[in-house]
Amino acid sequence: RESRRARAREREKDRQRQRERKRREERKRREERKRREERKRREERKRREERMRREERKRREERK
Repeated sequence: RESRRARAREREKDRQRQRERKRREERKRREERKRREERKRREERKRREERMRREERKRREERK
């Protein structure tokens, strides 16, 4: 009888550990995705500014 309760407790602890691990992995995945999105946005902005600079230079060259 005692061992059955002990086994139930162990199983519950195991379930809790698995839930914790799942939550941690989920958070890690979310942060990873956020970082990737952030990097993509930064590079996009850099490309856009580069293009603007090039076009500005071209316009200045044409005005000369």
